Amino acid sequence: MSEEVVAEIVASVLEVVVTPGQKVDAGDTLVLLESMKMEIPVLAEEAGTISEVKVKVGEVIQAGDLIAVIDN
Repeated sequence: MSEEVVAEIVASVLEVVVTPGQKVDAGDTLVLLESMKMEIPVLAEEAGTISEVKVKVGEVIQAGDLIAVIDN
């Protein structure tokens, strides 16, 4: 089963913390977003392995855009 991590707001990608194949625990930071001069971490809701990272540093993403996929 996979968990799709999506953006909740319009933001710029400030940092991508994870890479495909990396194991994560619930609560780990996946990416760091910037919106309105605030840094917003996007966290894993479940433990698993990152299968895909769909964003790059500097990209502007919209609410609902896919950020990453975690395989459980």
